[in-house]
Formats: sequence, C-alpha cells, structure tokens
Amino acid sequence: MMEPVIKIKGTSGERIFDIVNNIIMTLILIITLYPFLNVLALSFNSSMDSVKGGITIFPRVFTLDNYITIIKFGNIPRAFMISVLRTFFGTTTSLIACSMVAYALSRKNFSFRKILSPFLAITLYVSGGLIPVFLLIRDIKLMNNFLVYILPPMVNAFYIFMIRTYMDNLPEELFESAKMDGANDFAIFYKIMMPLCKPVLATIALFIAVAQWNTWFDTYIYCGSKPELSTLQYELMKILQNAQLTAGDAAVYANQAMAIQTVTPDSIKMAITIITITPILVVYPFLQGYFVEGMTLGAVKG
Repeated sequence: MMEPVIKIKGTSGERIFDIVNNIIMTLILIITLYPFLNVLALSFNSSMDSVKGGITIFPRVFTLDNYITIIKFGNIPRAFMISVLRTFFGTTTSLIACSMVAYALSRKNFSFRKILSPFLAITLYVSGGLIPVFLLIRDIKLMNNFLVYILPPMVNAFYIFMIRTYMDNLPEELFESAKMDGANDFAIFYKIMMPLCKPVLATIALFIAVAQWNTWFDTYIYCGSKPELSTLQYELMKILQNAQLTAGDAAVYANQAMAIQTVTPDSIKMAITIITITPILVVYPFLQGYFVEGMTLGAVKG
C-alpha cells in the first residue's frame, strides 16, 4: 500500500514575504536596467528627434547615423585594435606578475616577506605623482612606445594583496606533499597554485581588463604625438570634444564638421557610451561565476 504524499506548504507569512520580495527584486531590476536601455535607445535614435525628449527604452526614429559618424573618424579601427591588444597583453602580464609576487609573499619561508609587505602597502597610500612618473617614463625611453601601456601598471599592490589573501587560505599540506614528491616552487606555482586560484585570478583579470580598456589619459600624456598608438577611448574623447565645438570653431575642423552635421553632442555621448561598455558586457558573463566567488574570498577562512 502506497503511503500518502504529504505536501508541506509555507505559512501565509512566508508566501507574503516571497511575493513582496519578488516585487521588490523586479523593481530593482527595472531601475537598474532602465538607464542602460535608455542610453541604447538614444544611441540608435535620430539626434534631431531625441531633442524633443520622450525616448524611453525604444528608439522612436531608428538610425545608425550616430555610429556612422563615429566610424568616419578614420583612426577608429586602428585605435580599437590597439585597445584590444593593450587590454589583452596588459591583463595577461599584470596577472602573471601580481600572482608571482603574491605567491612569494604567501610562503612562510620567504626571508623578505615581512619587509616587502609593508613596502607594498605604502604604495597604496602614497604615489610619486604625475610629474615624477612622467620624467621616469621619459628617461627609460617609453614615450611613444606600446610598452608604456604594459610595463608601468604591471605590478599593483592591491591585486597582490587580494591574491595573497586567497593563497593564504589554501591548505599548506598540498604544497608540502608536492615538495616531498620533488616539485620545485615553479612547478608548485603553475601546476597547483594557479589552478586553485582561478576565482581570484578571474576577479583580478576583470578589474585589470576594465581599467586597461577604459583608460585614455596615459595615451594623451605618453603617446599623444604618435597616432599609430592612439587607443579607442582617446579617439572617442577627441570625437566628443569635436562634437561640442561651436560653429565658428568647427570651421577649423572641416572634415569633422561635415561628419557631425546630422548629430548632436548628446547623441554622440550615447553612442560612445555603448561602444565603450559593450566589450566588457560581452566578457563579463564568462567570468561571472569566478567573479562572485573571488569577491567573497576571505569571508570564510578555509
């Protein structure tokens, strides 16, 4: 004889809580997504029509003029490639350098551990300043050099401490057994430590990639006289400045003036915003799981 199946239902208070919670979460989702969808709609809407207002999450008069105007500024494709290359190489090299330093600092038998940790911590609060850094970059011959995007930001104390904190929580027995099997520090680092640190490394990689992709000031300071090394963000900044010129000033930039006749500075801003954030939105879903886990490192000590 089959036993009756007993269905356990929540109390009325729990059901009310679930309904209210779902409503609140839905409202938060709408509030979060609406600004982005509004910017997307404005970027695809006719700029002359956008001036009237009333655009919500759908373009009223669909057009690609805003994006075509940006593309017409000839250096955009090359600048996009430079940004992709600096983001890839900058993220890769910085991740390797920071993780290697963090591994050394996490080893209790490292003689200079207590000396280097405070030294790195000082750099979180004190920096040399713009002028000394500029003079250093000039003296080591990195002006108008692609390596200026890679070498200066390669080692970051904040990232080192995040990775070291994660490494400190890993079982020490793993490394002791590996050493007993004859593995040296390089083998332990690449074959044991790096696979175990995927969550924090993915988190740091996202931070570095976003910083490399979004920055334009170093291009302006160090590579402004070499258009071949111009980045996408720097070119978009120049386009935005040109779009905001007055009619008299625009006569000096005849080609640019022809390109921006049918758009407004606000429409250019919206299109530039979408171009800027799209690559990060494409990459983020692949790192989301690691990112959430990496952000909770240190919350629960293993």
